[in-house]
Amino acid sequence: MSAAPKVLAICGGVGGAKLALGLDRVLPPGDLALLVNTGDDFVHLGLQISPDLDTVMYTLAGVVSQAQGWGREGDTRRFLDEIVRCGGPGWFQIGDLDLAVHVERTRRLAAGESLTAVTAGLARAFGVRSLLLPMSDDPVRTLLDTVDEGVLEFQEYFVRRRCEPRVRAIRFSGAEAARPSATALALLDAPGLEAVLLCPSNPWLSVAPMLAMPALRQALAVCRAPVVAVSPVVAGRAVKGPTAKLMQELDLEVSAVTVAAHYAGLIDGYVLDRQDAALLPRIGLTAVALPTVMRSLEDRDALARGVLAFARGLSTGPRLRMVS
Repeated sequence: MSAAPKVLAICGGVGGAKLALGLDRVLPPGDLALLVNTGDDFVHLGLQISPDLDTVMYTLAGVVSQAQGWGREGDTRRFLDEIVRCGGPGWFQIGDLDLAVHVERTRRLAAGESLTAVTAGLARAFGVRSLLLPMSDDPVRTLLDTVDEGVLEFQEYFVRRRCEPRVRAIRFSGAEAARPSATALALLDAPGLEAVLLCPSNPWLSVAPMLAMPALRQALAVCRAPVVAVSPVVAGRAVKGPTAKLMQELDLEVSAVTVAAHYAGLIDGYVLDRQDAALLPRIGLTAVALPTVMRSLEDRDALARGVLAFARGLSTGPRLRMVS
């Protein structure tokens, strides 16, 4: 193992997990650290649930459901069926294998371990070779202000209501006071860091909770390593999830250009899909068009190699970053 990871990837959810897997596969063991969104975390049935951490962990461990992109492959729902039989809620899908992770996380947290320590222990148990980091040990909660139903917690909006309510604003409760991962902050300041990558996760729901923590945003802004973002929007459509719908409701152009502007002041380079190559002159900073839609393992590996090569080719000296 190397002394410290050389690449820090910031991600959350299924889209980010796909590129995370490619990076994990093409980089030497120990070279990759993943900072994962915990704004989606919540307590359900008395259990501490970290959906994005689990999705990334299951993906890197090779046990994620291939059909869903989240949850465990081949999992069953006997526990959930019994909860419903007993009159409990069944809207959040917890599989029987998945349940063990939630129970163990809850047990360790109750015993006084930090989320960072618990996550490291679970990752070791699943054989994950990259460093998996929650964005903070402090609670940050994504809240969506909807037009017709008021403020909804993330899982209420995303899972229970299937992203149907119209959103007019998003806020991240606790972000101002939250302390980012100490390991991630140290990496961002480390001379050996070669690249920081913003994976193609939802910029407003998966990445924004992390950037809402002032200390992390500042550390990213002054990081000496090149910072590169990968667009989750291709040809005016979201590759996965409610990104396009959310952008429309926030009166934003559904375009890779909008995503680049969202990261203004933080990134040095930008990757969009080849279908959007005509947009390159509008990006406003060094950008490249690559095949970004990841349908296979080969796609994930190819994009990981392409993004790493692009990032390493950027200047590591003082840089003029795009400003909004």
